[in-house]
Amino acid sequence: MDRTALADFLRRHREALRPEDVGLPQGARRRAPGLRREEVASLAVMSTDYYTRLEQRRAPQPSAHILGSLARALRLTGDERDYLYRIAGHNAPAAPSASPHVAPALLRVLDRLADTPALVLSDLGETLVQNRPAAALFGDTSHLTGLARSGIHRWFTDPAARTLYPEEDRDRQSRAQVASLRAAYGVHGPHSRAAELVRVLGRASDEFADLWARHEVARRFEDHKTLVHPEVGPIEVDCQALFTEDQSQVLLVLTAAPRSESEEKLRLLAVLGHDRFAGTAATATATATDH
Repeated sequence: MDRTALADFLRRHREALRPEDVGLPQGARRRAPGLRREEVASLAVMSTDYYTRLEQRRAPQPSAHILGSLARALRLTGDERDYLYRIAGHNAPAAPSASPHVAPALLRVLDRLADTPALVLSDLGETLVQNRPAAALFGDTSHLTGLARSGIHRWFTDPAARTLYPEEDRDRQSRAQVASLRAAYGVHGPHSRAAELVRVLGRASDEFADLWARHEVARRFEDHKTLVHPEVGPIEVDCQALFTEDQSQVLLVLTAAPRSESEEKLRLLAVLGHDRFAGTAATATATATDH
């Protein structure tokens, strides 16, 4: 347990919050920024004295239950929560296993997106569901099984998976794929499907092995990129991401600039659907996970 790091972390996050951020009234003028210690203690359902001793580096090691309450009270992100556990001498909470079932909240959003490509991916780059424009742009991968369902796997084992990207952008996409897989590996551990994917790709691709050795980690999805569709040609798109709370699934939405040639191409794909383009881009779907 690192008492100094824990105390500093708690204090800084307490001071960064405002009463309205946590549903409390503003009240009288405050002499110091952020929440009061007693307010954090109340939100976390613990005594003010114990919380104060945590910030003063005098408290015994907090339990995992207390840390969970503090993470909620301080509105910590998943990464911040995990860090809190670790500096307090605990393992971070176990991440849920990757699920093939789409998070209902993401599915509700996807259902409202009919005129632009949108798809839900797992943290291994598996397409869990996609709308018609996405199927027309990336191809339909619903028939794939096993590790081949992962766009990361296909990127390093099937040359056709790279044809959707301009040649000059493929090195960057390779790094992005590996950095994304390392983030998933860090969450799921050495006995997971992420680890199996690492082992398989390490044997199958020298490029992957070299990139894996760099230890780059990233989950960046927002990007401006050019995709090269085999029928309509280059399409410039902006990619935005919406994660589930545990970051095990992500909804990606691709849009083009208003009144641009790329927007017209996306509209054409949405109207024609993917059937006309069957077989031309089927292995490229999950490469949308790149930077």
